[in-house]
Amino acid sequence: MSRPEILKRDILWEGRFLRSLLITYRNSRGETVTWEAYQRKGTEGIVAVVPFTEGDEVVLIKQFRPPVGRYVVEFPAGLNDRDEPLEEVARRELLEETGYSADRLFPILTGPLSSGASTELLTVFLAIDAVDTGSQRLDDVEEIEVIRIPVGEFYDRIMDLIDEETYLDLKIPGLFELAKRKRDEIKKAG
Repeated sequence: MSRPEILKRDILWEGRFLRSLLITYRNSRGETVTWEAYQRKGTEGIVAVVPFTEGDEVVLIKQFRPPVGRYVVEFPAGLNDRDEPLEEVARRELLEETGYSADRLFPILTGPLSSGASTELLTVFLAIDAVDTGSQRLDDVEEIEVIRIPVGEFYDRIMDLIDEETYLDLKIPGLFELAKRKRDEIKKAG
């Protein structure tokens, strides 16, 4: 069997922020197949930040998300829509959405958000010793509540945030574990 190969990408429609793609590819059996997906316009990646405070807390946000019609508990995140290095986007989004800043950011991993429907790739950063600057600066469309949870109580408390108006972003537990492991390795190395 051969490796699947993308043959072409056609734009089906474009909106203000998204475009719909028809992707034609050859599968491993040699058959030509089409697939619909969406792509964000004017962005070069998405970042998320898993911030740990000096007081051994993890910082999350609760934000209203119109596509699902509910609040979602998630890590601070944002689009690279200014052609900046991803680490700078992570610093900016952390400060804007939470009011926290961190001198030390470390990349953890990059991967797809919804590989069956979207071309988006998320790069996740760890923030160590984040401090509250008191200067949360939300965009006009953002409604964000900052949530701090002691690291040792994370799993006991995270499920308490879910209710009939609030979802938990399903990436949270896995990203928390990866970030905590990376943070512990960095602290152990000194």
